[in-house]
Amino acid sequence: MDRKWWKDAVVYQIFPSSFCDSDGDGIGDLNGIISKLDYIKDIGFNVIWLCPIYKSPNDDSGYDISDYCDIMNEFGSMEDFNRLLEGVHVRNMKLIMDMVVNHTSDVHPWFVESRSSKNNPKRDYYIWREGKKGREPNNWSSYFSPSVWEYDKNTGEYYFHLFSRKQPDLNWNNCKVREEIYNIMRFWLDKGIDGFRMDAVNLILKAAGFPDSEKAHTTADGYVFDEDLYSNQPGIHEILREMNGKVLSKYDIMTVGETLNVTPEIAAQYVNEDRNELNMVCQFELMMLDAGPRWKWDVIPWKLTDFKKIVTHWQIGVHEKGWTSFYLSNHDQPRMVSRFGNDKKYRKESAKMLATLLLTLQGTPFIYQGEEIGMINVRFSSIEDYRDLEIFNYYNEAVNKYGLEAKKAMESIYKKGRDNQRTPMQWNSKKNAGFTGGKPWIKVNPNYKKINVRQSVKDPNSILNYYNILISLRKEYPVFVYGDYNLLLKEDEQIYAYTRTLCDEKLLVILNFSCEYGWFSLPCDIEPGPKKLLISNYEVEKDKELNNTRLRPYEARVYKWN
Repeated sequence: MDRKWWKDAVVYQIFPSSFCDSDGDGIGDLNGIISKLDYIKDIGFNVIWLCPIYKSPNDDSGYDISDYCDIMNEFGSMEDFNRLLEGVHVRNMKLIMDMVVNHTSDVHPWFVESRSSKNNPKRDYYIWREGKKGREPNNWSSYFSPSVWEYDKNTGEYYFHLFSRKQPDLNWNNCKVREEIYNIMRFWLDKGIDGFRMDAVNLILKAAGFPDSEKAHTTADGYVFDEDLYSNQPGIHEILREMNGKVLSKYDIMTVGETLNVTPEIAAQYVNEDRNELNMVCQFELMMLDAGPRWKWDVIPWKLTDFKKIVTHWQIGVHEKGWTSFYLSNHDQPRMVSRFGNDKKYRKESAKMLATLLLTLQGTPFIYQGEEIGMINVRFSSIEDYRDLEIFNYYNEAVNKYGLEAKKAMESIYKKGRDNQRTPMQWNSKKNAGFTGGKPWIKVNPNYKKINVRQSVKDPNSILNYYNILISLRKEYPVFVYGDYNLLLKEDEQIYAYTRTLCDEKLLVILNFSCEYGWFSLPCDIEPGPKKLLISNYEVEKDKELNNTRLRPYEARVYKWN
C-alpha cells in the first residue's frame, strides 16, 4: 500500500479538561496544552488528537456542542487555539480534532428553533415523531438512558437521542443539515488543522421507518438496545462519499471514524482506498471482550485466546483493503494496565508489554494521555466523587431501579467507568499532581506521588522512556508499520507471539500476558538466522537462543530477523 503520513503517525490523545490547567480554575485548558507540547514532541508523538473543545454546556464532556465554530470558555479563546495550532506545526507535529456530527446540544440554536414549533424551518434538522399508543414511537434503548425518545411538551412530539436527552440527533437525511456540517468542517480545515476523528459517525442514519426491535427486552421497562437498527444503515456510504468529495478530499488530512458494531469486513467498506470515504476506523470489538450479557457494566473474565482471535481478525481482515487504527484505551475506556495488565505488582512490566503490543501491530496506534507513565484506574469511595454522566445513569438505574447492591455497582464502576481515564494528568508529586493550582474539577488519583511525569523522566527504565524507544524503532523500521502479520501459538493462553514481515525484514514479537512464568520456543516454520534484540522490558542475555526460553511475568521482547 502507499505510504501516507497518517499511516506512519503515532497519535497522542488529549482530554483537555484533565490535561493541564494554566489559570488555576481547576479545569485543563488550551494554554496548558501549549505548555506541554515539547513534552509530547520529545516522547516521539507526531499527531495530537484533541477531544472536543467547542462551545458546550458540558453535559457530556463537550460532546454536546452548542457552537461548532467557537471555543468553550473554560478552555480559552480562538486566539489561544490559533497559538496551539501554530505551536503544534512549528514542532512538525499535526493536530486532529474531534468532530461530533451525530448530534448537537439541546441548547444549540438549531435545536432551539427546531423545538419552537412544528412549522419552524429547522424542525427537520432533527428527528421528531408522534407517540404510539401513549408511549414512545418505538422500543429502542439509548446508550445513556432507557429510551432514545424524549417527549417535548411544547409541540407534543418526541425527539430522538441515541445518547443523553440533552444530545438530540441530527437528521442526516436532510441535505441542509449535511451542508451545515460540511461548512463547519471547512471552517476548521481552512484554519489548517490536519484532520478529524469523527465521533459515532456510522450512527448518523437510523433504520427506515424506525421499527420496533424484535430482540429480547434489555431493560425492565421493555426497551431494547439494538445497534443493528442504528449503525451501518443503508445510505451511510453514499453520505460519506459525498462528504469526502465535497470536503475531505480537498485537503491532505487524516480522517478517523469512530464506528460501533463493525466487523473487519464492514470496516473495510469504510476504509477501502478505492471507495473514497475514510482513512481509518476505530473499532469496539476488542473493547467488548470483558462485557457480559448486560453490556459493559456486566464485567466477565477474558481469555488471551479470545483477545488474540479478535486482534488477528482485524490485522488480517483489513490488511491490503484499507487501513485501521489500534488502541487499548481512550477517554471512554478504563486504563489499559488495569484492564489488560497488572496494576499492582507488575504495573511497570505490564504497561511496557502492552505498549509493545500497541506499537508493533499494523494500524495507526492511539495512546491516551497518562498511559505513557502507567496511570491506572481510580477507586473513589463515594459515587459523589465521580463526574461522568454515563456513570451516574448506570448507578441510578442499577441501584435505584433494579435494586443492585451499591457496593456491587461501584465495583463495576471501578473496572469500567469512564472517569478512570478522566482523572487529572499526573505531572509531579506536588499538590494536585501539578495539574492545577486550584481545586480540580475531578479528584486526582491518590497514587500521583508515586506515578507522575517528573519521576518518569528521571528514571531511565521508566515506562515513559520505554515508549520513547519503541516510537523511535517504529519510525526507523518500516516493517513495524507496513509488515504482514502472522500469529504464532494460536491456542496458547499465556503467550502472545507474532511476526511482521516486509520484504526481507522480519520482526518477532513475544509477549507474556501473565503474572506467571511462561515458556516460548521458536516455531519450526521460522528459519533460524541472524537476529537482533531491538527492545525488551527485562534484561536479556545477549545472543541467547529462543528455543525453550523462560519468559518472566509480563515480559516483552522484539527481535529483528534478517
